Amino acid sequence: MQKNVLITGAAKRIGAVCAKHLHDHGCNVFLHYKTAEAEAIELSNELNLKRTNSSFIMQANLLIEAERSALAKAACLAWEGGIDVLINNASSFYPTTINDVTEQQWDELLGSNLKAPFFLAQSLSQTLALNKGSIINIIDIHAERGLPGHSVYSIAKAGLQAMTKVLAKELAPSIRVNGIAPGAILWPDKSCSEQDKNDILQRIALGRCGEPLDIAKAIGYLIHDADYMTGQILTIDGGRTLFY
Repeated sequence: MQKNVLITGAAKRIGAVCAKHLHDHGCNVFLHYKTAEAEAIELSNELNLKRTNSSFIMQANLLIEAERSALAKAACLAWEGGIDVLINNASSFYPTTINDVTEQQWDELLGSNLKAPFFLAQSLSQTLALNKGSIINIIDIHAERGLPGHSVYSIAKAGLQAMTKVLAKELAPSIRVNGIAPGAILWPDKSCSEQDKNDILQRIALGRCGEPLDIAKAIGYLIHDADYMTGQILTIDGGRTLFY
């Protein structure tokens, strides 16, 4: 069954792979981006060549209320019936040490990883309820066990995990709310030493990084095949959390 899906942070990396995968399985995809305009245009054009008017894009800074609200409204108007699925994927990620963290960093990390997902869920709750839709939050295994040197990011993702569970109660029975906690899927854009990579790989039961498609397939399952699941977090980490 065709679904209309809004994906935040959809121009690159995991978001882009999810958009392609869902589109290949019949979904229409509304692609949000913040700065990656060229990538978003290229991806949307690629999808629309396969199926006309199946993809739209919109730029928005999710920390700005007016832009966030405009995004939700535009997504609802893109196709008849509004939005069926909200995927909160957009995320800021960078290190913060307790002695040096600034309020600006706090606001940015909490804003992108927690505040924006909450208020997008609020803005879209009416159309999602009418469509018996769902919300999928991309969390992180470090929501459970904080990542050293990334305290504010870990706090934000822990909040998103808590939000997933409480909204599953509050929005039931009309809207299902679930989360996915990825482990090592893609290395950060910024430098990550070979030693750091090797140390991480040694703590993964399956001995390798995952692929963005692993996340996309899990999202597809939550959308299409998990009608009796809400308030749950799927951990996709190759067994890394077994070794904490």
